[in-house]
Amino acid sequence: MSAPEIPLSDPDISSSELAAVEAILRSTHISAGEQVEAFESAFAAYHGRRYAVAVASPTLALMLCLRAYELRAGDEVILSPYSWWQIGHALAWYGAQPVFADIDYYSGTISPKGTETLITEKTRAILAGNTKGHPAFWQELRRMANENGLLLLEDSTEAIGSRYQDKLVGSFGDSAIFAFAQPSAMVCGEGAMIVTDDTETVSRLRQYRARGISERGSVVAPTRPPLQAEMSDIQATIGLVQLARLDGILQRRQQVEALYFEYMKSFEGIKDPYHGPDATAVHWFVYEVHLGTRFSRSSRDAIVTDLRAQGIEAASYCLPMHTQSYYRERGGGHCPTAVRVSDRTLILPFHPRLEEEEIAFIIETLKDASVNVGAGAAIY
Repeated sequence: MSAPEIPLSDPDISSSELAAVEAILRSTHISAGEQVEAFESAFAAYHGRRYAVAVASPTLALMLCLRAYELRAGDEVILSPYSWWQIGHALAWYGAQPVFADIDYYSGTISPKGTETLITEKTRAILAGNTKGHPAFWQELRRMANENGLLLLEDSTEAIGSRYQDKLVGSFGDSAIFAFAQPSAMVCGEGAMIVTDDTETVSRLRQYRARGISERGSVVAPTRPPLQAEMSDIQATIGLVQLARLDGILQRRQQVEALYFEYMKSFEGIKDPYHGPDATAVHWFVYEVHLGTRFSRSSRDAIVTDLRAQGIEAASYCLPMHTQSYYRERGGGHCPTAVRVSDRTLILPFHPRLEEEEIAFIIETLKDASVNVGAGAAIY
């Protein structure tokens, strides 16, 4: 009997999305248009923000934010190295200087204490992420930003639906960015959304994103040359249906998480997934396993290889940005906790379509692989 093929991510697409996309494909307009505007309005309302701007990718979303807030080349932005790389890469494309702050060991989010020690006269912004779905320390970060006159940008690409002090993530930054690529709970294929409450900022974001249809005949260069970073009506249509179904999708993912934990209990030293005291809801982006201290990066990689050999798509999360050659050559940083956590972390398949027997197989295979490489060392 051949090993099953269990993907890391499998988007929850229903007949409703299929019907909505077919209707758009049969219409006269599939590029950015009314569906994008409807998606923006619905998304802003869901998160309690005044405005939303749909764009083609989260990298472009951050680049547009940096431009809208008038950051200059060389301005310093403090961020975590332990996050979705695509957001941080926008700083390199824009010319801002990334300054990497270490993470909190338990939540995996940026350390407020570490962040505060890095603020200089060159610092313009803090970019904090709700890493893997766990909210950052927003109360402390907001205080820090206000006291130092800094922009606070929120990376919610991995955390849609999570809550901090009963408020949805996306509520805390001057602007916040969401992403709709796999393995997010909400998918549109690709694309991203910026949310904000500031009228001037949203005006600039829209001007930098693209020219409006009414301006396409103009031969006059706009005051703010656009990037052509629009989302299409096809993506927005999927997004509208996914947003309407989001609570149900998140509920099913929580059921999968609970099954994982039940089967993981057989490991020595296993603990509940960490929820900080202010994290009133955590909707995980991925299902993460921390290996015990007897494991090394190479043994973690061996476990991932063993899982894949059995048809289980697993991966590491993630190679910290400050250790990557591009950033190391430009100053890197000293973030030992991020390295320590990264070296002993792996992620397992996590999506609403997982069945209990698949989860049981994944955990049994993980147990065998960890014993083979770690002589039964604890996983926690």
